[in-house]
Parts: sequence; structure tokens; C-alpha cells
Amino acid sequence: MEGVKFRRQEPIGKYIVDFASFDRKLVIELDGGQHADDMRDAGRDAWLGTQGFEVLRFWNNEIFENFDGVLEEIRRRVVSHPPPAPPIEGGE
Repeated sequence: MEGVKFRRQEPIGKYIVDFASFDRKLVIELDGGQHADDMRDAGRDAWLGTQGFEVLRFWNNEIFENFDGVLEEIRRRVVSHPPPAPPIEGGE
């Protein structure tokens, strides 16, 4: 994941996400129990999707119990989610 930059507690629209890579259009959310069955998260994820972001959510216990697995999932998504191509100027 060398060269991929994430910003912490970054505002995107009216939301503040835990971590965001604007180059890769990837958001990482770290959730505690207060997020269980939270419909606001689904709406927020849907809106972020309309902005071109993929959202990865991890439970706090996943991070504590399987940190290497969480890092591997993030690495896999970064590799499979290349930066978007720049717009073509003058095209239709």
C-alpha cells in the first residue's frame, strides 16, 4: 500500500468519515456497538457511493482480534480499486 494516502476524520459532504483516500475513492469506517443496525450508516454509505467512494466497515472487535486480516482486506481493496482516470477534455 506504499504511496496510498489516507486522511483521518475527513469531511466529505455533510459527513465526517474515519479515514478517506481521495486518490483511491475509498473510505474506511471503524465501528463500535452503537452502529449495530444503524439505518443512518446505510444512508451515509449510499450517499458516499453516489460520490464514487467505496466504503469498508470494520467492527472494533475485528480490529482487536484480527488486525492482520483487517489490514489484508484494506490492502486487497486498495490494489483492486485503482485511482479513477482523469476526465477526457473536449470529449463528449
